[in-house]
Amino acid sequence: MVSISLCMIVKNEKDVIGRCLASVKDLVDEINIVDTGSTDNTKEIVNQFTDRIFDFEWIHHFAAARNFSFQQATKEYILWLDADDVLLKEDQEKLKALKDSLTSDIDAVSMNYHLSFDHEGNVISLLRRNRLVKREKQFQWIGAVHEYLEVGGKLLDSDVAVSHLPLSHDHTRNINIYKRLVESGEPLSPRDTFYYANELFDHGQFDDAIFYYETFLTSKLGWIEDNIRACYKLADCYSNLNDPENNLSSILRSFEYDIPRAEACCRLGFYFMQQSKNYEAIFWYEQALVIKQKTNVPFQNKPFTTWLPHLQLCVLFDRLQQFELANTHNELARTFLPNDEKILHNKAYFDRILNKGNEKS
Repeated sequence: MVSISLCMIVKNEKDVIGRCLASVKDLVDEINIVDTGSTDNTKEIVNQFTDRIFDFEWIHHFAAARNFSFQQATKEYILWLDADDVLLKEDQEKLKALKDSLTSDIDAVSMNYHLSFDHEGNVISLLRRNRLVKREKQFQWIGAVHEYLEVGGKLLDSDVAVSHLPLSHDHTRNINIYKRLVESGEPLSPRDTFYYANELFDHGQFDDAIFYYETFLTSKLGWIEDNIRACYKLADCYSNLNDPENNLSSILRSFEYDIPRAEACCRLGFYFMQQSKNYEAIFWYEQALVIKQKTNVPFQNKPFTTWLPHLQLCVLFDRLQQFELANTHNELARTFLPNDEKILHNKAYFDRILNKGNEKS
């Protein structure tokens, strides 16, 4: 069995840090907490789990803080989490099994990161991140914000998942770090350019976001997954600016990087749906359902391959008065969201229409 050091950076996390540490305390051999300036009782809560608490002066650079946290580790492997992350019971068991079976030739282990959930508790979006790394390899974090852990060697994709369960979020922190970098004249890497564009988009600064998405894409230095997501984000920018022509061209631009994905198909379906081009919209939503999802893709948005295309097909076939087909798709959507109000409303609507039709016959 390998030994594991948990390494975390925290600041004012009193509402979530206890929940996080309680979910992992029995699975790791050491807990190292680096505090970057808490003014609440975060440290007092952490002290119930470990006395290995270290201070690090915040210099507006996440990678620097995370690298310092890794330097405190003394065990064979390092596991990192954020304070608002949790290992659910099933994943605690999976991590325990991984710890028992992991061989020392593995340099890094990736885990799914469950980012958001619907009201049924189903995972909506997820990505893969390298979570457990061999300490002796001295892998480094890179990036002032939206930092990433650069790894190499023999890698393992595990079935363990970390669940992101935030209670609150500082919406200005990341964009302010990026603006400080830009104002200082420091050039942004392609990755930082993409994430800065995302922050601008999230703050409704769509024209500036378009500029940075275009800068990122024209550099031709981006990761293919970020390139595709940048195209989708550009489409969203133009949608918010009421520019359907550039919205469409941005969706189609994603085809330069890969075959059409379910998300692109749904976006095209919605584009035609808004213009009442029902048959064209139906074609694209049906494509979203038949496209096979690649295994272990880095980013997944579940609605685009599950309930969303079915629900939109329900609306489209209803427009065409093909009520049985519409009802079929509504029922398929209901298998994913059995308690959704809209879907249940549709069910009652189709029950009335189809029963009337049966009475007449």
